[in-house]
Amino acid sequence: MRLIRIALALVVGSVFLSLRAGAEERWSVEKANEWYGRMPWLVGCNFSPSTAINQLEMWQADTFDLPTIDRELGWAEGLGFTSVRVFLHHLPFEKDREGFFSRMDQFLATAERHHIGVMFVLFDSCWDPFPKSGKQREPQAGLHNSGWVQCPGKEDLAKPQRRGVLEAYVKGVVGRFGQDRRVVVWDVFNEPDNTNDNSYGPENKKQELPDKVKLSTELLRQAFGWARTVEHVQPLTSGPWKGQRATKAKLSETEKVQLGESDVISFHTYNPLDEVKDWVKNLREYGRPLICTEYMARPQGSTFDPVLGYFKEQKIGAYNWGFVAGKTNTIYPWDSWQKKYAGEPPVWFHDIFRADGSAYRPAEVQYIRRVSGKTGG
Repeated sequence: MRLIRIALALVVGSVFLSLRAGAEERWSVEKANEWYGRMPWLVGCNFSPSTAINQLEMWQADTFDLPTIDRELGWAEGLGFTSVRVFLHHLPFEKDREGFFSRMDQFLATAERHHIGVMFVLFDSCWDPFPKSGKQREPQAGLHNSGWVQCPGKEDLAKPQRRGVLEAYVKGVVGRFGQDRRVVVWDVFNEPDNTNDNSYGPENKKQELPDKVKLSTELLRQAFGWARTVEHVQPLTSGPWKGQRATKAKLSETEKVQLGESDVISFHTYNPLDEVKDWVKNLREYGRPLICTEYMARPQGSTFDPVLGYFKEQKIGAYNWGFVAGKTNTIYPWDSWQKKYAGEPPVWFHDIFRADGSAYRPAEVQYIRRVSGKTGG
């Protein structure tokens, strides 16, 4: 019996090694820092065109709006932005892989003309858990992100038989663009442990899976592994975002996977500067480059001045949430899910420009341009 157990262990071990043989390991600290040293300062925004309510409307063939993308990325170039963070979705990939790749390529070509690199986000646990292909609903007046959808949705996350589709999506997208220098980073999963507790009102518990965090964390692990089986020159990341600010003693299982698998460390903070500094202090312990992939919510005290200046000083990449006010309605705050806003809010939550290209706060735009190095003074 003992010999059988030993033989079985050897067989299992050899299978595991053969499976890992084609997989890239997590980047070393040295490789991550060498990569970061070659990059320009990654400063930009989370981008979707003002004419898209969500990722599906952005990427589906019927509503892919390249003229608006071109115009608005021109405004990003004018701010001195060097990169944008952009959310993808597996449903357009499933429907027409080559068409989806073609639209991604058009987006990348447009961004490159404006001297802007792209961070693509593969999965996202935020907002509506019932994504559907086809025509998307119209925005609900005054409601923050009334149409943004999760990727994968509730049904696809719950079904083990759908993991093969999600695996094909990750490997297909990263495999297709993994050697493309216009892509600067792969953000594997946005806020996988977000259960959207402030959305949908008291019915929220019926919207989300009771074991959503467990399933999302499992998918997070798998997605890192899938991405590492195809050749790519860009780092992988997924950022913690919760209120304990990545304090090591308080890390959740999800955060341990995020920080343990990421080649470069990313994070979200919608906090004032003193709390941003706590994030940075805790994350510096990992010795890897830092990129803040979401910040800037004016009423929360997360403002360009001084947070963006601090990120520049600390050599931390910085992507604010929102760019041009439009169908996402992110000028409205998160609490618009609890109370109604009649007309424009007294202070915009996110976003920098109105749809006509005029600045919400001209002085703010001048500050961004000074910090990015687009203008002197």
